[in-house]
Amino acid sequence: QVQLVESGGGLVQPGGSLRLSCAASGFTFSVIAMSWYRQAPGKEREFVASISSSGGNTQYANSVKGRFTISRDNAKNTVYLQMNSLKPEDTAVYSCKPTGTSYWGQGTQVTVSS
Repeated sequence: QVQLVESGGGLVQPGGSLRLSCAASGFTFSVIAMSWYRQAPGKEREFVASISSSGGNTQYANSVKGRFTISRDNAKNTVYLQMNSLKPEDTAVYSCKPTGTSYWGQGTQVTVSS
């Protein structure tokens, strides 16, 4: 079965950095685009970034463009989200999913606060 396990979240001060990981299994990872989403308390889940199956194409939400970088390692079945210059408004639960599917991981909490 499809499994998605996110990790790397935590508490960080404004301006800091975190690197999230999403380890995938149960499907052919290398042929599927992957996405990161986030959900802040009291808000709807929103798109953060996506990456094509080969890693050659990426897309970002305007709110994170220039600060976040999505990447993947198909040999490790893992997608990453490097987050720099973090802001309090980036506080949310971050989850990954195979693009176009309804599979979700459990998410990892990111809290940006001084």
